[in-house]
Amino acid sequence: MTNAKPLVKCSVSNCHYWGEQNLCRAEEIVIEIDKHAGSHFKEEYAEELTANNHHDHAGTSSATCCLTFKPNA
Repeated sequence: MTNAKPLVKCSVSNCHYWGEQNLCRAEEIVIEIDKHAGSHFKEEYAEELTANNHHDHAGTSSATCCLTFKPNA
């Protein structure tokens, strides 16, 4: 069984994980429900979201946001 990483394209060009052809270079990507977007989660704490089995339901893809974003230095 192959455990290949999915190709993820992104339009946020100032992200630390930005790669050629708009490809995301992050090892993991954390996606959250938009209603939590104001919670000020940081990438350092993203593991805690999955560690406590945090789940939500999104009715549409537009109801989600990516928490993996980290601005370029």
